[in-house]
Amino acid sequence: MSALEEGFESVLPAPAARRPGTWSRVVRSPSVIFGATILLLMLAMAVAAPLLGTTDPIAIDPAWRNKHPGTEHPVTLSTGATETIVHWMGTDTLGRDVYSRVVYGSRVSLVVGAAVAVISVAIGLFIGLLAGYIRWLDGIVMRVMDGLMAIPGILLAIAVLSVWGAGLLTVIVAIVVPEVPRVVRLVRSVVLSVREEPYVEAAVSVGTPTPLLLIRHVLPNTIAPLIVQGTYIAASAILIEAILSFLGIGIPPETPTWGNIMAEGRTLFRIFPHNIFFPGLFLALTVLAVNMLGDGMRDTLDPRLGKRL
Repeated sequence: MSALEEGFESVLPAPAARRPGTWSRVVRSPSVIFGATILLLMLAMAVAAPLLGTTDPIAIDPAWRNKHPGTEHPVTLSTGATETIVHWMGTDTLGRDVYSRVVYGSRVSLVVGAAVAVISVAIGLFIGLLAGYIRWLDGIVMRVMDGLMAIPGILLAIAVLSVWGAGLLTVIVAIVVPEVPRVVRLVRSVVLSVREEPYVEAAVSVGTPTPLLLIRHVLPNTIAPLIVQGTYIAASAILIEAILSFLGIGIPPETPTWGNIMAEGRTLFRIFPHNIFFPGLFLALTVLAVNMLGDGMRDTLDPRLGKRL
């Protein structure tokens, strides 16, 4: 390199550091890392419940009811050998192992949270796209959504369950109904702003069919906010399912869920707090993880917040 070239390099500014992409910032967010780690651990626990559980979660043993955490329980096997089972989280009023019930209960909570989030986002996206782009449909759809949002979500869920009865499917439907209007309003607001953009008007002027226009030009703008909204819906669904089960109108009692585990232990909470403490702890951790995942994704996907990262 000549001396002249070296002189030019010394006065030229250093090249600006390349700004990382959006998704690379998402995966490096501390909130996303923490939330995703906890959720993956919960998912692994739910999948491996038959391996992690020490006993049958619905097996009743009145002789060992209301035992404190760490109690050892000798069991005689069919071969005549004796095996010792440790009740890591104690037993409930029917002698069932709380640890095994908490492990199996994670399945219901995660399934409900994921199913409600996916179904609510799918239905709300479809309705919101139509309401935001088709002007004459907007007023009709939004008045219906406003009517649904005027009813508290938990009361609307109780009303649906009272008509259809308890069960996993009805619980999912009962939680989806009050969540859809929130997604519709979010998608509609995005569509109303995108609809006036020059590239959308240009696509309309050249005769682009409405379905193709919505999919190609409008839908991509809704993905980021919908992902964030989906995480909040999942956290809310997990809490509402626990509330419904705690009230005795959600998942049937024979199926272990964090809500009905706490409901069955509330009468003796002061004497045996482990029946509520451990399922409540796992419920709080899961909801915290989902909320932190949503907060981290919002901070990195929102252009106004992402500039500060």
